[in-house]
Amino acid sequence: MKETATVEDIELDLFLEALHRRYHYDFRAYSRGSLFRRAELACERLHCDSLSALQDKVLHHPEILPDVIDCMTVQVSEMFRDPAYFAAMRQHVIPHLRTFPSLKVWVAGCSEGEEVYSLAILFREEGLFDRTMFYATEINRRALVRAEAGIYPIERMADFTANHQKTGARNSLADHYTAAYGGAVIDRSLRSRIVFAEHSLATDQVFSEMHLISCRNVLIYFDQNLQDRSFCLFQDALVRGGFLGLGAHETLRFSAHAGAFTPFRETERIWRRSAGQRKEGTDAA
Repeated sequence: MKETATVEDIELDLFLEALHRRYHYDFRAYSRGSLFRRAELACERLHCDSLSALQDKVLHHPEILPDVIDCMTVQVSEMFRDPAYFAAMRQHVIPHLRTFPSLKVWVAGCSEGEEVYSLAILFREEGLFDRTMFYATEINRRALVRAEAGIYPIERMADFTANHQKTGARNSLADHYTAAYGGAVIDRSLRSRIVFAEHSLATDQVFSEMHLISCRNVLIYFDQNLQDRSFCLFQDALVRGGFLGLGAHETLRFSAHAGAFTPFRETERIWRRSAGQRKEGTDAA
């Protein structure tokens, strides 16, 4: 006998369907537990007693959509988060990337820009910045605006600086920002080689010919099918021998696309695109 769905499950399904059909935001394949927590946060912030009330409100008052998306997406990051990952990039990945005359780097799920600026700084310090284009993508439009502005509270810079030094940096993070009016403004020249764009791993296609994709602490919010879709996109986006970096609690091991990659620095969650044929049927964007 089929188990009867709870009212909460039905409300969540209808709310997600409404977001998708009305506004084209597709959260339906995100982790169920995370969705409930994020949706409850949206109800609390928007003073709704239930998800049904939130659904009604967002359908009839589209001006609240940015507030809803803020709640439904996780914007927690910091510059050089997990320094061992960036140290491995500096020591082990960069020497391979030096062999390419030009480079493309995709930061998928860039949040408010901390990771893409971290990579841009690292590439500048290692002499690869001027031949690299960085693509930073995110579904949250407000986060993208903040990322492109590149302004962070000055009190966060002490932690960012400590992380930076742990990556093996030989100079100061302060070389890459200006402090003014209680904030730290990222050097405008760093922003000159970064393209910020909306992109959904749930619905959109790939950027092509990437040499490095960094998608960290994003896939933990996806169910297995959406994780596999994302890995398929990354497989098709990367050049042969390109690199894929994941978050500390993410892995390729159980993916349907694990065979397209080989472990490179698995402790730091870095894989390399194998030299096999590309998967057919995925369009480049």
